[in-house]
Amino acid sequence: MIALPLGAAAAVSAAFLASLVEAVEAFTIVLAAAAVRSWRVAALGAAAALALLAIIVVAAGPLLERIPIEWLQLGVGVSLLVFGVRWLRKAILRAAGVIALHDETAAFTAGSAELRRHESRLDWLAGLASFKAVLLEGLEVAFIVVAVGAGRGLLFAASVGAVAACALVTVLGLALRRPLARVPENQLKFAVGVMLSAFGVFWTGEGLGVAWPLGDLAIIVLGALFLAVALLAVVALKRPRQIAP
Repeated sequence: MIALPLGAAAAVSAAFLASLVEAVEAFTIVLAAAAVRSWRVAALGAAAALALLAIIVVAAGPLLERIPIEWLQLGVGVSLLVFGVRWLRKAILRAAGVIALHDETAAFTAGSAELRRHESRLDWLAGLASFKAVLLEGLEVAFIVVAVGAGRGLLFAASVGAVAACALVTVLGLALRRPLARVPENQLKFAVGVMLSAFGVFWTGEGLGVAWPLGDLAIIVLGALFLAVALLAVVALKRPRQIAP
C-alpha cells in the first residue's frame, strides 16, 4: 500500500467528502428531471453542463499558474474559510434543530412537482433543471478542488478525491434509480465545514507568511479546534432558553 503524505491525504479526504455532498444534491435534481420526462433529456442537460465545466477548468488552469503563490494561497485561503464557515454554520443549526435537516427525498418530490407544473414546456425545463444542477454543484466542486489543492501541488490529489466521489454517486444513483436519502448528508456537511474551515485558516496563514510550527499537522489541529467549537455551539443552541417573566 502506498502511504500518502499528510497534506495529500487531507486534500483527497476534503475534496471527496465535499464532492460527495454536491454530487448527491446534483443527482437528485437530475433524477427528478428523468422521472418527470426521460433519462435522455436529463442526460443531455447533465452532459452539456459537464462540457461547459470542462471548458471552464481548462481555461482557468493556465491563469492560476501566473498568480504568485503567496497571493494564490491568501486568496484561496480567505475564500475557503468563508465557504467552510458557511457550511459549518448551517450544519450547526441543523444539528441543533434550529433549522430542518436536508432531505433528498423531499428535494426530489419538490423538484418533480415543480417541473410537472409546466407540462407544456416540460422537455426544455427538465433539461435546463438538469443542466443548472450539474453546473452549479460542479462549480462548487471545482472551487473546492482548486482551493484545497492549489499552492502545494495537490491539485491532482484533490481531483482524484472529487472524481471518486462523483463516480460513486453516479454508479449508486443509476443502480438504485432513486434519491440517495441514506447518505448521511447532514453529518457529511458538518465534517466538510470543519475541514474546509481548517484548510482556509491554514492557507490564509501560508499566504501571510506564517510558519506553522507543526507543518501540515497544523491542519489537523485547526480541524480539531473548529470541531470542538462547533460541538459546543450545538450544545449551547440545544440548551433550553430561559423565558423572562
